[in-house]
Amino acid sequence: MTQPSDWFDDDAFWEQLAPHMFRPAMMEKAPAEVEDIIQLLLLQPGATILDLPCGPGRHSIEFAKRGFNVTAVDRTRAFLDRARSAAREASVSVEFHQDDMRRFSRPGTFDVALCLFTSIGYFASRDEELAALSNYHRNLKPGGTLVLELMGKEVLARIHQERTWSEQDGSILLNQHELLDGWTKVRNRWTLINGAERRTFEFTHWLYSATELRQLLAEAGFVSTEAYASLKGDPYDSKANRLVVIARR
Repeated sequence: MTQPSDWFDDDAFWEQLAPHMFRPAMMEKAPAEVEDIIQLLLLQPGATILDLPCGPGRHSIEFAKRGFNVTAVDRTRAFLDRARSAAREASVSVEFHQDDMRRFSRPGTFDVALCLFTSIGYFASRDEELAALSNYHRNLKPGGTLVLELMGKEVLARIHQERTWSEQDGSILLNQHELLDGWTKVRNRWTLINGAERRTFEFTHWLYSATELRQLLAEAGFVSTEAYASLKGDPYDSKANRLVVIARR
């Protein structure tokens, strides 16, 4: 069993679970998602994009294909290696860096910062969560925009299941989810079964409603926020499947 104090610093977690996190169908959505972001924010080619964390680079590469200047950052070397290979294959230029989302610092540099696929909520304390959002704020130009995309608490309340499972490339992932502290956090127990090999990862993740996340963003210095149900800008209502928050510096 793996349960480090900072679970996200365990490379095995990301590398072994990557096939379940980044399935082919998900990778194939990236071009449409990037087009949605461009339309939602009315972006012009040449804008500077910070993709943090970038994972295997699916959005970074699509932005680069469309003429944007992209800096992609992730803590996991295996993801960056995969992203660099994909960028070479696509013949696009992306600046890749290995770093932590709380530390990567280029103050006032970027027009847009991306935090997609529920990439906030990892840290042990609310102060660390606030520090991560404040770092996005510092890295943006005045008037710059942060795009957050995650599983909102309101959505989870509608679809929550205590146990789920999935299969990918011959391996099975069993998930157990326990809600904590009055819907403040969720404790996850993920068991990966690959033939005779079995490995279990346990980690706790903050949950945010649209209101809670907008309040935290205001504390981080953002002057305005908008909540949507998708990157297309659909209303965040009882039919929403995701939470997208647009925050402007």
